[in-house]
Amino acid sequence: MATESDRSIAAVLTDIVGSVQQIIRAEVKLAKVEVGEQVGKASRSAIFLAAGGVLMVLALGAGLLAGIYALALVWPAWLAALAVCAVTALVGGVVLSTGMKQLKSISLAPPRTVATVQENIQWAKTRAR
Repeated sequence: MATESDRSIAAVLTDIVGSVQQIIRAEVKLAKVEVGEQVGKASRSAIFLAAGGVLMVLALGAGLLAGIYALALVWPAWLAALAVCAVTALVGGVVLSTGMKQLKSISLAPPRTVATVQENIQWAKTRAR
Protein backbone atom coordinates (compact mmCIF):
# COMPACT_ATOMS: atom_id res chain seq x y z
CA MET A 1 0.00 0.00 0.00
CA ALA A 2 1.39 3.37 -1.03
CA THR A 3 1.87 6.04 1.58
CA GLU A 4 1.02 9.66 0.98
CA SER A 5 4.68 10.49 0.29
CA ASP A 6 4.81 7.75 -2.40
CA ARG A 7 2.06 9.32 -4.52
CA SER A 8 3.00 10.64 -7.91
CA ILE A 9 2.82 14.31 -8.81
CA ALA A 10 0.06 13.53 -11.30
CA ALA A 11 -2.06 11.96 -8.55
CA VAL A 12 -1.51 14.92 -6.26
CA LEU A 13 -2.41 17.38 -9.03
CA THR A 14 -5.52 15.35 -9.88
CA ASP A 15 -6.61 15.50 -6.24
CA ILE A 16 -5.96 19.25 -6.11
CA VAL A 17 -7.98 19.88 -9.27
CA GLY A 18 -10.84 17.75 -7.93
CA SER A 19 -10.80 19.65 -4.63
CA VAL A 20 -10.78 23.00 -6.39
CA GLN A 21 -13.73 21.91 -8.52
CA GLN A 22 -15.67 20.87 -5.41
CA ILE A 23 -14.89 24.20 -3.75
CA ILE A 24 -16.03 26.13 -6.81
CA ARG A 25 -19.27 24.14 -7.01
CA ALA A 26 -19.95 24.78 -3.33
CA GLU A 27 -19.26 28.51 -3.74
CA VAL A 28 -21.60 28.74 -6.73
CA LYS A 29 -24.30 26.93 -4.78
CA LEU A 30 -23.86 29.29 -1.80
CA ALA A 31 -23.95 32.32 -4.10
CA LYS A 32 -27.24 31.11 -5.62
CA VAL A 33 -28.79 30.73 -2.17
CA GLU A 34 -27.63 34.18 -1.08
CA VAL A 35 -28.83 35.85 -4.28
CA GLY A 36 -32.19 34.13 -3.82
CA GLU A 37 -32.47 35.60 -0.33
CA GLN A 38 -31.70 39.08 -1.67
CA VAL A 39 -34.27 38.73 -4.45
CA GLY A 40 -36.88 37.86 -1.82
CA LYS A 41 -36.02 41.03 0.11
CA ALA A 42 -36.17 43.08 -3.08
CA SER A 43 -39.60 41.73 -3.99
CA ARG A 44 -40.96 42.56 -0.53
CA SER A 45 -39.58 46.09 -0.84
CA ALA A 46 -41.15 46.47 -4.26
CA ILE A 47 -44.50 45.40 -2.83
CA PHE A 48 -44.23 48.11 -0.17
CA LEU A 49 -43.35 50.70 -2.80
CA ALA A 50 -46.23 49.67 -5.05
CA ALA A 51 -48.68 49.57 -2.16
CA GLY A 52 -47.53 53.01 -1.05
CA GLY A 53 -48.03 54.37 -4.56
CA VAL A 54 -51.48 52.85 -4.91
CA LEU A 55 -52.49 54.17 -1.50
CA MET A 56 -51.26 57.62 -2.46
CA VAL A 57 -53.39 57.64 -5.61
CA LEU A 58 -56.49 56.29 -3.88
CA ALA A 59 -56.07 58.64 -0.96
CA LEU A 60 -55.69 61.60 -3.28
CA GLY A 61 -58.87 60.67 -5.10
CA ALA A 62 -61.35 59.70 -2.44
CA GLY A 63 -59.80 61.13 0.70
CA LEU A 64 -59.21 64.57 -0.67
CA LEU A 65 -62.72 64.88 -1.94
CA ALA A 66 -64.36 63.65 1.25
CA GLY A 67 -62.05 65.64 3.47
CA ILE A 68 -62.51 68.79 1.49
CA TYR A 69 -66.28 68.49 1.67
CA ALA A 70 -66.17 67.90 5.42
CA LEU A 71 -63.74 70.69 6.22
CA ALA A 72 -65.40 73.09 3.84
CA LEU A 73 -68.27 73.23 6.33
CA VAL A 74 -66.04 75.04 8.86
CA TRP A 75 -63.10 76.39 6.81
CA PRO A 76 -62.85 78.03 3.45
CA ALA A 77 -62.77 75.42 0.65
CA TRP A 78 -59.17 76.20 -0.34
CA LEU A 79 -57.91 75.71 3.24
CA ALA A 80 -59.87 72.46 3.57
CA ALA A 81 -58.30 71.16 0.35
CA LEU A 82 -54.80 72.11 1.50
CA ALA A 83 -55.17 70.44 4.91
CA VAL A 84 -56.50 67.17 3.47
CA CYS A 85 -53.75 67.08 0.85
CA ALA A 86 -51.02 67.59 3.48
CA VAL A 87 -52.26 64.77 5.70
CA THR A 88 -52.61 62.38 2.76
CA ALA A 89 -49.12 63.17 1.50
CA LEU A 90 -47.70 62.55 4.98
CA VAL A 91 -49.23 59.08 5.25
CA GLY A 92 -48.12 58.12 1.74
CA GLY A 93 -44.64 59.42 2.45
CA VAL A 94 -44.33 57.20 5.51
CA VAL A 95 -45.32 54.12 3.48
CA LEU A 96 -42.89 54.98 0.69
CA SER A 97 -40.14 55.69 3.20
CA THR A 98 -40.62 52.24 4.74
CA GLY A 99 -40.23 50.63 1.32
CA MET A 100 -37.13 52.66 0.52
CA LYS A 101 -35.47 51.75 3.83
CA GLN A 102 -36.02 48.06 3.13
CA LEU A 103 -34.74 48.44 -0.43
CA LYS A 104 -31.55 50.16 0.77
CA SER A 105 -30.81 47.29 3.19
CA ILE A 106 -30.39 44.86 0.30
CA SER A 107 -26.84 43.93 -0.64
CA LEU A 108 -26.32 42.50 -4.10
CA ALA A 109 -22.92 41.03 -3.22
CA PRO A 110 -23.38 37.70 -1.41
CA PRO A 111 -21.41 38.34 1.83
CA ARG A 112 -21.03 34.73 2.97
CA THR A 113 -19.78 33.64 -0.44
CA VAL A 114 -17.25 36.49 -0.54
CA ALA A 115 -16.01 35.53 2.93
CA THR A 116 -15.62 31.85 2.11
CA VAL A 117 -13.88 32.60 -1.19
CA GLN A 118 -11.40 34.78 0.70
CA GLU A 119 -10.87 31.98 3.22
CA ASN A 120 -10.30 29.50 0.39
CA ILE A 121 -7.76 31.81 -1.24
CA GLN A 122 -5.89 32.15 2.05
CA TRP A 123 -5.98 28.38 2.53
CA ALA A 124 -4.65 27.81 -0.99
CA LYS A 125 -1.86 30.34 -0.41
CA THR A 126 -0.74 28.61 2.78
CA ARG A 127 -0.83 25.20 1.07
CA ALA A 128 1.16 26.49 -1.91
CA ARG A 129 4.11 27.51 0.29
